[in-house]
Amino acid sequence: MYFDISIKNARTRFSKGKCLDIGIKDGRIVKIGENINEIGSHLIDAAGKLVTESFVNGHLHLCKVYTLTKVGEEALTSYQSGSMGKAMTAIELASKVKEQYDESWIIENVRKAIKLAIKYGNTHIRAFADTDTKAKLEGVKALIKAREEFKGAVEIQVVAFPQDGVIRDPGAEDYIREAMELGADVVGGIPWIEYTDEDSRKHIDLMFDLAKKYNKDVSMLIDDAGDPGLRTLEMLAVKTIKEGWEGRVMVHHARAMQLYPEPYFRKIVALLKRAKIGVVSDPQTGPLHARVRDLYDEGVGIALGQDDIADAYYPFGRNNMLEVAFLTAHLLWMTTFEEMEILYDLITTKAAQAMAIKDFELKEGNKANLVILDAENIWEAFTNHEAPCHVIKDGKEVTQK
Repeated sequence: MYFDISIKNARTRFSKGKCLDIGIKDGRIVKIGENINEIGSHLIDAAGKLVTESFVNGHLHLCKVYTLTKVGEEALTSYQSGSMGKAMTAIELASKVKEQYDESWIIENVRKAIKLAIKYGNTHIRAFADTDTKAKLEGVKALIKAREEFKGAVEIQVVAFPQDGVIRDPGAEDYIREAMELGADVVGGIPWIEYTDEDSRKHIDLMFDLAKKYNKDVSMLIDDAGDPGLRTLEMLAVKTIKEGWEGRVMVHHARAMQLYPEPYFRKIVALLKRAKIGVVSDPQTGPLHARVRDLYDEGVGIALGQDDIADAYYPFGRNNMLEVAFLTAHLLWMTTFEEMEILYDLITTKAAQAMAIKDFELKEGNKANLVILDAENIWEAFTNHEAPCHVIKDGKEVTQK
């Protein structure tokens, strides 16, 4: 067999210190083993460095990247305050930037962020675009354009996201529908931002109606404030089960979970497992977070996300999932070698599982989405959180320096 790409002398997470060879053909990993004689038209010597699955970012507000200077500090300060009691205030302040929304400048920011994603080995992104009566379809159009421009290097799932609510923002539902017609991939939602529980349920119901009509997955920002009384995660899980949408829903943030009484948290875990809902946590972008380790231990699909890049909610970010995991190790005090391995799963295999990405693991027959790191182990990779030496997407090298 003649490979498209041959990777020689690769250390993997399962090779127990041995170096293996990896053969890639027609976009897939066709052979893994020691001293494979066949070679490829493109030969990469990993020189004993770690080769793993590429990185997955389950949550990025891509239409907002690099807008912090347009918004100012007030929203950032409100969102980052210790108890997150002003989270809704922050969202209202941040929404002002959408009065300036135009595809022409959004796309330039998006391109900059996606080039960083490729540089840092991030090949799959669930990307949110505000879709409402202020943003209209400007962000959605920019993200769809970027999805097509970069489809050979990065898979962008475009989420049409009613950031300011649906009941609170009459007309937003129509824009979400239009976004689906334009080609958005996922129906978004943020039910906790509505004023009443009744409106939150209606928000979820309306977005599910669209998801079912267009046969789309669902991603919702849930309970993103310091209020243990928020219950939209429960509402969404119950709705998912009733509609038979198990395995097609992702939850983002769920920061109020950290404040839940233990019996209620256990009820939520049971619902998440039954509904097969994936959870994306972004501990670096707010002082509260979903209970990452507990969810992992319970077998809930859990992942980490970048969330924001230099916008009204977070002033940093490079689309570097190694950096996100490095920060999470400190914030959640997950600093043992075992916990580092878990965190690495949350930006690769477990993240892919949460996003329902199939054939992702580094195994024969699966898709060739790989990174060759400038490190020999996970500890070293986190310590330096540098760009990979090589990035491979669907069997093609897409490395950017």
